[in-house]
Amino acid sequence: MRTPLRPLARILKARAQGEDPAAIEAENKRRRHEEMADKARQRSEGRLLLLGLAFFCAFGVIGMRMGTLASSVPEEPRASAVGNPIIGQRSDIVDRNGRILATNLQTHSLYAHPQDMIDPLHAAAGLATIFPELDEEELIADFTGDRKFMWVRRQISPEQMQAVHDIGSPGLLFGPREMRLYPNGPIAAHILGGASYGREGVASAEVIGVAGVERQFDAFLRDPANEGAPLELSIDLTVQAAAEQVLAGGMSLMNAKGATSILMDIHTGEIISMVSLPDFDPNNRPRVLTEGDQSDSPLFNRAVQGVYELGSVFKIFTVAQAMELGLVNPNTLIDTQGPLSWGRFRIRDFRDYGPELSTTDVIVKSSNIGTARIAMMIGADRQREFLGSLGFLEATPVEMIEAPTGAPLLPRNWSEISTMTISYGHGLSSSPLHLATAYASLLNGGTRVEPTLLRMENAVVGERVVSEAVSRRSMSMLRQVVEDGTASFGEVPGYEVGGKTGTADKPRTRGGGYYDDKVIATFATAFPASDPQYVLVVTLDEPSENSGEEPRRTAGWTAVPVAAEMIRRVAPLLGLRPQVDSPQSIGVTLTSN
Repeated sequence: MRTPLRPLARILKARAQGEDPAAIEAENKRRRHEEMADKARQRSEGRLLLLGLAFFCAFGVIGMRMGTLASSVPEEPRASAVGNPIIGQRSDIVDRNGRILATNLQTHSLYAHPQDMIDPLHAAAGLATIFPELDEEELIADFTGDRKFMWVRRQISPEQMQAVHDIGSPGLLFGPREMRLYPNGPIAAHILGGASYGREGVASAEVIGVAGVERQFDAFLRDPANEGAPLELSIDLTVQAAAEQVLAGGMSLMNAKGATSILMDIHTGEIISMVSLPDFDPNNRPRVLTEGDQSDSPLFNRAVQGVYELGSVFKIFTVAQAMELGLVNPNTLIDTQGPLSWGRFRIRDFRDYGPELSTTDVIVKSSNIGTARIAMMIGADRQREFLGSLGFLEATPVEMIEAPTGAPLLPRNWSEISTMTISYGHGLSSSPLHLATAYASLLNGGTRVEPTLLRMENAVVGERVVSEAVSRRSMSMLRQVVEDGTASFGEVPGYEVGGKTGTADKPRTRGGGYYDDKVIATFATAFPASDPQYVLVVTLDEPSENSGEEPRRTAGWTAVPVAAEMIRRVAPLLGLRPQVDSPQSIGVTLTSN
């Protein structure tokens, strides 16, 4: 309670003492005003203190934020759509020279809100006209049903977008979309593989790899930390296009069911070109076969996934190992009298080569009996170990998602008869990429290489598989195969081609045994023979050269001419200058003028 200004007791006392009561009232007023002033000052001081603390905290936060920004790495701000976590960015894929193999293109998707359509029948008819693959009756059923949302097309061209605009239906809507574009069409289709959409919304879509290097390097291509850096492959786009053109022509001329070729740098293992036919356009990737033989699908990569008994191209491995072990030399005579019997099995040559041949002639003439006898000197364990050092006992480590499916088919029991048949390319099935890698390892000086689809700056020297001397002798033998043996059609003037043919009967899909009129024809070659730089493997599936009276199916008549034409086309593109022998000058003596 407030103290009264004129307390009655004090007023009565003051009057009794003759004092002025007004002085008491004035004194009380003064005290009351002083108390009020003190309280007001205290409130003001408290408010100032709180305001000062607020300013101190604010400036402290600002200072801390400025310090954080000053110590962080500067970066450009990025806009983000609220509630849209889908990342659509994907890096380009380029060849070894920086030419685009796969990139991104901004386009639009088309979707429908049927409840917003004024005339669904007109909209369905218009869409069926613009997109012939759409069924008008199905569209009408969707537009007049209970559906609230439906995709019409995941991606459309600008011309199609304008045509849909002209329909004028408010229920047909567009969304921004980034699509994967392969500007070279089917070139390098099996290497690239293809891409599709993962998570998708009306405002964006997630592009994911579904096969090939697109799938293998999907995380790298989608990683924003790479700041858009492209994936550099080892292939050369120009060489790839030329190889595909030559192989397609050869496949047609030789009436083959399929074909594949691999061109590899002999020192680094870089794949310069890899072709598999038939192929496809990754811009419109076909569906996977749900029945029948998967190898008949254009999606099947014969170079990596196809495992075949490749025939006599294996003979050089047997001879090289025997030379490395000191069992033979190029001039050692080998017994070739036949047939060579082992139990109920008989090993024969294509023709009778006489009682004996030199080791070199075993390769040049392609003697099964001679190669089998050399393999018997080596033995099963050492043969298996040597082929393992060349990579024939496991799937290739090439950077493709399909690589593990191309694991070699090995004999259950590596017996003596298996040792003999494997020596000339039967009883062990491997891919053409295995063969190219093994030829590169054998002929580059004898060091192991690993196949790769990534561009390499420097060669990585692998473990040694044979000595340099054995490597040179093996290359010399393969050169003689082209000069005097079964690959005479493989001669390309100026490029010193050396290689080995292989013709293997195809196994029956049912009932066991082999077909009499279906073969796998292969030519494995290296060039130039004096200083090998590249390995080329060409394989034809069920070829038949029919220009003569009888069909000719051996590799010397089918795969070799195709490989020779391919070398003739791609060698200049690789920067190899032909070595032309200049004629000797004729001496002239001046006797008189």
